[in-house]
Amino acid sequence: MSRRLPPLNALKAFEAAARHLSFTKAAEELFVTQAAISHQIKTLEEHLGLKLFLRKNRSLLLTEEGQGYFLDIKDIFSQLIDATEKLLARGAKGSLTVSLTPSFAIQWLVPRLSKFNELFPEIDVRIKAQDLDENSLTDDVDVAIYYGRGNWSGVQTHKLHTEYLVPLCSPLLLNGPKPLDTPNDLANHNLLHDTTRRSWKAWLKTAGVRNVPANTGPIFSHSSMVLQAAVHGQGVALGNSVLAKPDLDAGRLVIPFSHSLESKNAYYLICRESQAELGKIVSFKDWMLSMVEQEQI
Repeated sequence: MSRRLPPLNALKAFEAAARHLSFTKAAEELFVTQAAISHQIKTLEEHLGLKLFLRKNRSLLLTEEGQGYFLDIKDIFSQLIDATEKLLARGAKGSLTVSLTPSFAIQWLVPRLSKFNELFPEIDVRIKAQDLDENSLTDDVDVAIYYGRGNWSGVQTHKLHTEYLVPLCSPLLLNGPKPLDTPNDLANHNLLHDTTRRSWKAWLKTAGVRNVPANTGPIFSHSSMVLQAAVHGQGVALGNSVLAKPDLDAGRLVIPFSHSLESKNAYYLICRESQAELGKIVSFKDWMLSMVEQEQI
């Protein structure tokens, strides 16, 4: 004999409507329309071959069969809720693998990670630093930090920092024999490039500088390399103000000119939609967003 399981959406609609004795309140709870609740109830009644509700004087009443059915299934729904909460509670512990670029790991996350460890000692964070291709949230990764425009499909995204590109150099270079009094003085120094030379070209154009060639100077594959080259006085970098913050705070780098370039790209925290409510992922996401908010004040 086959077991006839009712349509689960219809069953959920019935449980909410029976608990509230209102299609309207059930619809509000389940974020659907009243018509949708009415349709699901009709589907369930047709499946069971029984009338579950009676409308009387603008009020909603359960039939005898509906009342008995509700009393039987309400505990089942409570058990499902309890089981889900227990599962999410277990998900608040254990290891959490974070995949991100080496530059963001070195310049931003690692210096702050001890603060997360103090707040959540039960979560064992594992850093997986690698060059990321877009849409490459692999099975062994819980959370990733992507750099781009936030238009990835099939994942939940949370924007972290808006990127502002600013010129950066060693204070020794700033006070050296070839001073940097105006942006035109960049013509006397090496320009350090991150991946391509497009950013320096855009910065010079928006700053109104025309006598500085942007087609020369070394190119580095990672932002952290560009910053280190600038720290060692090898030239002037155009770097992310967020990633450069540790070196700026320590005085290893200075910003010679106030003009900045807002990038169309930004850093985003990425996780799978199906795991977005997992306790350890929620804890890490909320902590990162809180850190970003504090630093932007």
